[in-house]
Amino acid sequence: MASVLFLSTPTPSTGAPPRRRLSSDFQGNVRTLKPQPFLIPVIKLKNQEMSRRNALVVQCEASGVREAFTSSQAVRFRLNNLGPQPGSRKKAKRKGRGHAAGQGGSCGFGMRGQKSRSGPGVRKGFEGGQMPLYRRIPKLRGIAGGMHAGLPKYVPINLKDIEDAGFQEGEEVSLESLKKKGLIKPSGRDRRLPLKILGHGELSTKLNFKARAFSASAKAKLEEAGCSIAILPGRKKWVKPSVAKNLARAEAYFAKKKAASSEPGTTTP
Repeated sequence: MASVLFLSTPTPSTGAPPRRRLSSDFQGNVRTLKPQPFLIPVIKLKNQEMSRRNALVVQCEASGVREAFTSSQAVRFRLNNLGPQPGSRKKAKRKGRGHAAGQGGSCGFGMRGQKSRSGPGVRKGFEGGQMPLYRRIPKLRGIAGGMHAGLPKYVPINLKDIEDAGFQEGEEVSLESLKKKGLIKPSGRDRRLPLKILGHGELSTKLNFKARAFSASAKAKLEEAGCSIAILPGRKKWVKPSVAKNLARAEAYFAKKKAASSEPGTTTP
């Protein structure tokens, strides 16, 4: 109680600044207070166990130095402490180094056969002489006759689309006019392809058609509707001069024969 009374009594002034009075709600005997156990050591042990689990092992194969770093320490990698983690690297299997090594005799290639000999072996896809898989399956479209056989040769459009476009009577239907109307929008390779008219649908107005090709049904419907048809010439394929001369002679011969047969009063033998 003397200490409590001392705290409450004012101290004599000795030149030092006066102490502040401490107020406390404690009412009892100080001598009866006993220490109680504290749990800080247990927490420290747990932290030590966690640090041991998170330890990083750095091993240098060249020098054989093995160092362990915890997560609390600042690890700075250098050339002398770089190395793979334990268990991340596995030694390669040594073949042809005796039977004790596990792969000493034939090294896993067997005793006989073409694949056990030295050299390049067999090519990919070879099945011992029988019909291989890449020849047993059917060929894709366009590959049998060349890669260009399956590519489109024309930009097609049907009569139904031309009727819905609203062309006026006497207008021209060609590749340029269809592009302006927005009926066809060729891109890439299709920009160099000619136009072909297909016969799906009906046409009620008389129009002037200019295209490279017409289907049989489209040609019949256009002739029935009274439309004019103009077949544009295609790009001629280069041939030898001697072949071109023979083709010109053949065209002249058949044109003369056709003109003679179309004259009235003439009979073909």
